[in-house]
Amino acid sequence: MNNEQIRYLRAMGIESWQLKNIHTDSGATSNTEWDSLRTQVAECTACGLDKTRTQTVFGVGNRQAKLMIIGEAPGFHEDQQGEPFVGRAGQLLNAMLESIGLDRSAVYIANILKCRPPENRDPLPEEVTLCTPFLTKQIALINPTVLLAVGRIAAHFLLDTKTSLSQLRGKIHSYGALNTPLIITYHPAYLLRNLRDKDKAYQDLQLAWRTLQNP
Repeated sequence: MNNEQIRYLRAMGIESWQLKNIHTDSGATSNTEWDSLRTQVAECTACGLDKTRTQTVFGVGNRQAKLMIIGEAPGFHEDQQGEPFVGRAGQLLNAMLESIGLDRSAVYIANILKCRPPENRDPLPEEVTLCTPFLTKQIALINPTVLLAVGRIAAHFLLDTKTSLSQLRGKIHSYGALNTPLIITYHPAYLLRNLRDKDKAYQDLQLAWRTLQNP
């Protein structure tokens, strides 16, 4: 579109149509959005967890990932390192991904909360309400092919339900306006305490893998 056409659109009040070359500008725009979002998270004091956190845990991984994994909240090790799933639960999550042929670097991982709750307690409803707009924006930026929610709290938020995790897993749900396929499974920290359910988690991962191949 030439300059005269752009001036014509502006004269009509259509300033929001900022026409850009999607091949050259989209990456820069995306990086700007990510940087802005990370800054917002780092500076957030809305729920009060900033008073007890070591640092925020923004998220990590491939920003073009087809699979996005969503957990509950940072634990001790995550709070110390600023990265989700880095303790024993993180090691198990890595092994779970490897079981379906995926490397951690191929997915994107984020949490419902960006700050660790004291003593690793469950997130409070008001904390979820205040923090999840950050996660919603991350999901929108990545636009994954499949979402994998690990644990009850992540599942309840994404599906807006209180149904038990045992009833939610083993099915393909949908999330958001784009009806993104959503798979529910156990949190790795739970699996460390309940080894009998590892086979069920593996079945969930296989379902996620099949859904990735045929979304």
